[in-house]
Amino acid sequence: MGKYFGTDGFRGEANVDLTVNHAFKVGRFLGSYYGKEHKARVVIGKDTRRSSYMFEYSLVAGLTASGADVCLLHVTTTPSVAYVVKTEGFDCGIMISASHNPYFDNGIKIINGAGCKLEAEVEELIENYIDSPIDNIPLAVKEDIGKTSDHAIGRHRYIGYLMSLAKRSFKGIRVGLDLANGSATTVAKGVFDALGAKTYVMGNEPDGTNINAGVGSTHVGALQKFVVENKLDIGFAYDGDADRCFAIDENGKLVDGDMIMYICAVYMKKHGELNSDTVVTTIMSNLGLYKAFDKQGINYVKTAVGDKYVNECMVENGYTLGGEQSGHIIFSKYATTGDGILTSLMIMEAMLESKSKLSELLKGLKIYPQLLVNVRVTDKAAVMNNSKVLKAIKASEEALGDNGRILVRESGTEPVIRVMVEAATDELCGEHVYGVIDVMKAEGLAL
Repeated sequence: MGKYFGTDGFRGEANVDLTVNHAFKVGRFLGSYYGKEHKARVVIGKDTRRSSYMFEYSLVAGLTASGADVCLLHVTTTPSVAYVVKTEGFDCGIMISASHNPYFDNGIKIINGAGCKLEAEVEELIENYIDSPIDNIPLAVKEDIGKTSDHAIGRHRYIGYLMSLAKRSFKGIRVGLDLANGSATTVAKGVFDALGAKTYVMGNEPDGTNINAGVGSTHVGALQKFVVENKLDIGFAYDGDADRCFAIDENGKLVDGDMIMYICAVYMKKHGELNSDTVVTTIMSNLGLYKAFDKQGINYVKTAVGDKYVNECMVENGYTLGGEQSGHIIFSKYATTGDGILTSLMIMEAMLESKSKLSELLKGLKIYPQLLVNVRVTDKAAVMNNSKVLKAIKASEEALGDNGRILVRESGTEPVIRVMVEAATDELCGEHVYGVIDVMKAEGLAL
């Protein structure tokens, strides 16, 4: 990861860590980079944060000043930007969103012409340009100055594409949608209504400051209550830019990304759609998922945390399903990125085809108790190389054996070490997590 770009774009508090000047320079660079041999074409989408409009205008100014033509999707989802870029021949796409973060944060996600996240080497070039005291990119003049146009039709085409993927009518199914007061507000309800569902919606009144506020995939309690109170068959919660999805079963219980991957993997294997009978996960997926996969004869690969790494592994090996516990699920046959609404449709397909309730599709999956604690430290490398800390981790690994695991890793964006344990009981999780943390404290490494 670079100085500005992490695993999911350039993100930070609006006008503090991420400013309009940053956005302008990102636009200036992209317009020039993609405009070397032809007039660059760039498409931009945004979520509902108040600052998204500010960053949209700054990016447009930078892009057009470098000679690029810009098309605006307005409020839309991250996967819709990826779809439009790939299907309509744009040089790149930009999504303005900080995903599940609070409204005062924002981010710039850049999508390449293939509909995937921008290559790290190009991100590095952008960072070098942002920090350079010399602006060596010429300004476009006269007829070479770029233009901006409305492209809401691109979002409508994406909505139509999602509808075309449903193999069955949703008629008679009572569905709850938590739109997180974010990007899904312009897409999700229309899709479910058109497919015949009886749709109940919450988190559908964005005001610029309420995105993810007590709603969405990071606050699923609201939808759990909503599903039970309205006697719904199923619920779906999205994050701010709708590239993630959690489901809620008919009893109000959470179905997270690991559970979704299990449901979809079993369904896809049954129908011959799971290439190499393999699912791509990250190292954070639950041990119970792997044990359930073993029983189903499903193989799995583990990558670093981040849907970017999941997608890279899928593309390289031709796998058709991958994702994260956090709800980023990628169906490579249909999309190049995690897509919360597409994930909802795939879950609906599995449920309707089997004529089962969502809870029934999870039989055979036992999720192990998990405890994750973030420890603030002065020096991440010192912790990861401390002999006594390493000895404590090894002791926990040996004690847990095949019935649990411990994972200690550095945060990519904060001065934090994440200590995670999965075990047969909550008590065992706590014992091993805090055992390692106590050693960090004794060594003077934890704040």
